[in-house]
Amino acid sequence: MNRVSKPVNDQLGGPRLSWHTGEVDPAGLEVPSDWPVRAFDEWAYGDATGAGVRVCVVDSGIDAGHADVGPVSGAYTMIADRDGLRAVPDEQGDRSGHGTACASVIRRLAPDCELVGMRVLGALHGRAEVLVAGLSWAVAEGFDVINLSLSTTQRDFVPALRELADEAYFRNTLIVAAAHNLHVESYPWRFASVVSVGSHREPEPDLILYNPSPPVEFFACGMNVPVATPGGGRRRCSGNSFATSHVAARCALIRGKHPGLTPFQVKTALYLSSSNVRSHE
Repeated sequence: MNRVSKPVNDQLGGPRLSWHTGEVDPAGLEVPSDWPVRAFDEWAYGDATGAGVRVCVVDSGIDAGHADVGPVSGAYTMIADRDGLRAVPDEQGDRSGHGTACASVIRRLAPDCELVGMRVLGALHGRAEVLVAGLSWAVAEGFDVINLSLSTTQRDFVPALRELADEAYFRNTLIVAAAHNLHVESYPWRFASVVSVGSHREPEPDLILYNPSPPVEFFACGMNVPVATPGGGRRRCSGNSFATSHVAARCALIRGKHPGLTPFQVKTALYLSSSNVRSHE
């Protein structure tokens, strides 16, 4: 069975900077820029709430009744029948809590965005072909932002995922994808057409760092993040999954304030508004 990687326990991996910052002082990641970046974050997303932005969380489902998540505009899942995989309304809900946790981070930071869930994971695992089908559905639906806090290590699915990532890019849908918590190759976060995210250990939810040593492009809060759990509970989790939701929320804010921006322009706005990008001015 082709498994989808979902960091349920969310233990961070090895010390390599490309996956997460580890114990690196964010001050050591300062990136000089010739761009006029002073107060750029105010232009990019200041006073924005995510209003008018449609965000799809492709994950394990969403507990729409949780006070830290709702309202949720729709909940879907992929099922298999004689015609293949297709999307139907999700009556099972989130059994593992991973999708609900990610959705709660987005709701907290972009409170007025429209949230929709696409369940591609079961209680503990998923299959890569279901991930591809669910992501394909989300791209076809034309969401402004897709939060993908999971990946697959199965290289057989790389061509299909790359094609989907490119299709999303040119259809004006921004895929924000989590790097694997371990130092292993997985997809689609490795593709340049998505926004790839690892985690830093700082407690500030608004701290976004640009990585001067890709392939991961951005780091966000991923340690002891307060999240919702199905049934109305709360807990703290760590991992790249939740860092990704921070960046997805930031993208929702940017797209809400500047609806005409393309994925390329949103990624540029993320770069220029990152806390470690400094102007020579």
